[in-house]
Amino acid sequence: MSGGYVANAGTFLLDVVFGLYIGAVMLRLFLQWSRADFYNPLSQAIVRLTNPVLRPLRRYIPAIGGIDTASVVLILVLQALNLWLSLMVAGAAGAGFAGIAVLAIAELLAKALYILTFAIFVQVIASWVAPGAYNPALSLVDSITFPLLKPLRALLPSLGGLDLTPMVALVVLQLAQMLLVAPIRDFAVTLL
Repeated sequence: MSGGYVANAGTFLLDVVFGLYIGAVMLRLFLQWSRADFYNPLSQAIVRLTNPVLRPLRRYIPAIGGIDTASVVLILVLQALNLWLSLMVAGAAGAGFAGIAVLAIAELLAKALYILTFAIFVQVIASWVAPGAYNPALSLVDSITFPLLKPLRALLPSLGGLDLTPMVALVVLQLAQMLLVAPIRDFAVTLL
């Protein structure tokens, strides 16, 4: 068995474990920014999952301007640790701190854009399958996408019963991936 296969499996496992927890903390950030219903059972699950690490951090890292700085620091540190461990497993032990830090920022931006993209797809599919139905998960999806879709709805003309704002939002999110995340990733690679 080749070391490349083991390295790929190790990197995959690191990405899954770190990615799930980073995703939970990022969802909590999104829910806080959108002022979602924290009495929702899914919100409660996210809070219970993230509180053991965030509660002690908040004693030392206060919120700044309404932004949960402890959550931001936590996801940055976790993403940087994930990247560093993945590089170690892959045999690239000489990676610089600056490159890892910039790559961590790029990866977190990409994850945030993926979460928003996924939320918009869920919202669109739910509007086809069960329009107007209440579901705790759909309530959270609506809360997450509302800050993005509201300004677009104000800009786009009304087409009767047809809402094109999710399509425009998906295009904007994809452009952000191409024009924001990709250059930051490329710059980070030059620093590694």
